[in-house]
Amino acid sequence: MFINNRLGLLESVETLINQEQRLNQVSNNLANVDTPGFKKETVTFDEMLYQANRSRQRVGKGLRINTVQEQGVVQKTDAPLDLAISGDGFFRVETPAGERYTRAGNFQRNNEGVLVTANGYPVLGDGGPITINGNKVNIARDGNVFVDGIKVDRLSVNTVDPLGLKKEGENLFRLVEGAAVETPESVQILQGHLEKSNVNTVTEMTEMIDLYRAYEGQQKMIRAVDDLDDLAVRRVGSLAG
Repeated sequence: MFINNRLGLLESVETLINQEQRLNQVSNNLANVDTPGFKKETVTFDEMLYQANRSRQRVGKGLRINTVQEQGVVQKTDAPLDLAISGDGFFRVETPAGERYTRAGNFQRNNEGVLVTANGYPVLGDGGPITINGNKVNIARDGNVFVDGIKVDRLSVNTVDPLGLKKEGENLFRLVEGAAVETPESVQILQGHLEKSNVNTVTEMTEMIDLYRAYEGQQKMIRAVDDLDDLAVRRVGSLAG
């Protein structure tokens, strides 16, 4: 019987690397448990065929990062520029890299009176960046923005297939090439409310415990392979006296 110890070692190392990436995702989820509109990420593992060298292919382990787009709990804040979308849809914002999408509605007004995100990116309406020059701001459920009783714009809200969005930093999403964007016939905007993160702390902590056990198991596997190598060096091929 022939045992390929090197292959067993490779499998264990690949698994450890992927588990480390999984741990990074869980840690990132927990770090953003209080970030408005944050969407948690999960990791799934797949087998993949790749070229080991010029003459041989082998099956290895790959991972896929998935963003869970389910809505978080909507919390009342009474702040006039805190907005939440009830149901599907994303706010459209302008960044130096182009238009992006977000569910985080913790907006504010900058020095020029432009409605911006927490990171300073202008929030877009039907007429471009929304400017608020006045005192009393009312935002209707259909997204129309009124300042001192006068309509100034309407929030631009789009729906996108979740597979057509790629997560970026700063709580933003960009469109994948070829993704279809739609403007819903009606939206439900809640003024004075914020959508919270959809991260469940208990679930993520449980996941972290499972990760620790899985990581520990792979370490034991590596030690077992190392013991087999040691046994081979000491006994295989030895001559009887």
